[in-house]
Amino acid sequence: MVMQPQSADAPVRPHPGAGPDRSTARVGCPVLVVIVNYKSAPLAVDCLASLEEELAGIPGARVALVENASGEAGELARALDDRGWHGWVDLIEADRNGGFAYGNNRAIGPALAGDDPPRYLLLLNPDTYIHPGAVRELVAFMDTHPRAGIAGSRLENPDGSARRSAFRFPSLASELESTIAMGPVSKVLKPWVVAPPVPEGAEPTPTDWLSGASMIVRREVFADIGLMDETYFMYFEEVDFCRRAARSGWGRWYVPRSRVVHLVGQSSGVTDPKKRRNRRPRYWFASRRHYFKTHLGPAGVVVADLLWASGYGLKRLRDLATGRGNEDPEHFLGDFLRYNFSFRRGRGA
Repeated sequence: MVMQPQSADAPVRPHPGAGPDRSTARVGCPVLVVIVNYKSAPLAVDCLASLEEELAGIPGARVALVENASGEAGELARALDDRGWHGWVDLIEADRNGGFAYGNNRAIGPALAGDDPPRYLLLLNPDTYIHPGAVRELVAFMDTHPRAGIAGSRLENPDGSARRSAFRFPSLASELESTIAMGPVSKVLKPWVVAPPVPEGAEPTPTDWLSGASMIVRREVFADIGLMDETYFMYFEEVDFCRRAARSGWGRWYVPRSRVVHLVGQSSGVTDPKKRRNRRPRYWFASRRHYFKTHLGPAGVVVADLLWASGYGLKRLRDLATGRGNEDPEHFLGDFLRYNFSFRRGRGA
């Protein structure tokens, strides 16, 4: 589903003008950083702190901090007041928690519809903090690669080790590969692995899609394909967006010199390694299904589901025969079968 930019439907808090003057009246906005907060206010404040000096070196750069109806608007407003950040951070209150794409669109739509839209929009998770130069590296790359529509950072753990953030598009083959986990089959399906090893070296690398935790987008991409699809409550929205961009001929690039620490799963809890066995929420299954239906059609969804279930069933039989433990989320197979082969579907938790 392609959506057009919308008018602002969320209130923007009035700003007292505290902090350094970073008005875009004279310079224009080269990059707007969009951060969507949901029950992660302390992390969002830390993220902003890491951006302060970086954006001071990019004249006209601003931040749109979207509070996605989690009840933390007051806490965030006080932080902006206390630190004098109102000169470069706009706090936007969403009217409801419509998910990740919905929250981003509350800032992106009005920004693009304005008189002086930013050249680039950087989607940044609240559970991240940047290394110096991270934003400037992305902007410089986009400035020198006019057919690059989207670029993403090297995501790191707090210890500096790299996380996978450049991926291949999910496919029918990847659905089987992701679950079967058997040597000979996995070897044959290696070219379809969604999450390949982190690219080596410091040079930019083309890729299929990038993690939305730190992803910069050229404004012309939105003009071509529309905003993010709000049908996705959470997960698969950046995969869908990159795939739509690819179909319009825009390149997608991994830029490892842009380094961003990602405290994985702190804002959602789904991918937190410490909570690996938590039950997968219904919206994950709904997002997966919507992605395959959008890009492979109804028949493709059925085939993808059958391949996933077949591969997973074979893996569990092997695990039971060999005594291997199960590290998957609780009730994973049962939830998959129920949400994909019954009428009990939805995107709530």
